[in-house]
Amino acid sequence: MDKLPKIALPAIFIIILLIILITKSAVTIGSGKAGVLYETFGGGVVTDEPAMGEGFHIVAPWNKVFIYEVRQQEVFEKMNVLSSNGLDIKLDASAWFQPKADQLGRLHQEKGEEYIQRVLLPTIRSAARSVVGRYTPEQLYSSKRDAIQAEIFEETKKIVDGQHIQLNEVLVRDVTLPPTIKEAIERKLKQEQESLEYEFRLVTAQKEAEKVRIEAQGKADANRILSASLTDKILQDKGIEATIKLSESPNSKVIVIGSGDSGMPIILGNQ
Repeated sequence: MDKLPKIALPAIFIIILLIILITKSAVTIGSGKAGVLYETFGGGVVTDEPAMGEGFHIVAPWNKVFIYEVRQQEVFEKMNVLSSNGLDIKLDASAWFQPKADQLGRLHQEKGEEYIQRVLLPTIRSAARSVVGRYTPEQLYSSKRDAIQAEIFEETKKIVDGQHIQLNEVLVRDVTLPPTIKEAIERKLKQEQESLEYEFRLVTAQKEAEKVRIEAQGKADANRILSASLTDKILQDKGIEATIKLSESPNSKVIVIGSGDSGMPIILGNQ
């Protein structure tokens, strides 16, 4: 009985030590994440092997694992940029990105866990200032937003591709102009719209007038041709034909259709 405490104390100490070692050695990496191993007594950051994937891992207790989000993320940025004529423009943009999983060790070694603030955001700001500086406020406000968005994406992508970051999309969410400039542009656009509507009405009226003129000319030509083709003989024959048809009706009537050679009227009749 006296020896039991002497055996139990070392055992308890060993168990506690094992628990501590296991706790320090066990690493669980969640879904959509990956781990970069840092070997304290080795070569530091492991860059020649793939990053540690999702799940449970055991590492030496003196080593460290830095966990990164490797699925697509979104970062928002509000910035002030200058247009081509030097006006201050407020640009609200966001970027969809993710670190390149097969280059995660290099990213950690060269840029660190603050790579978004150190690399991505400064690059987006630089690209936005460069692109927006090529356009006037009118272009930024109306027709060129898609082009600006695409150009910012291309310029940012060229830089961050070499920084172990995969850029998926850049979205220009809002462009804010100075109030006086915005009002002037809106007035100009309204005037242009009214001018286009007036031109449309004018063209429509001209087409309608041309249509009426063509129809009237067609009717006049038809009447002229018809008049030229109707001689006195044809009119007399047509009148006789119509009178004969009328005389064949069973109704009682007396019809005078003209004078004969004797000068007396020709009378057709029935009862």
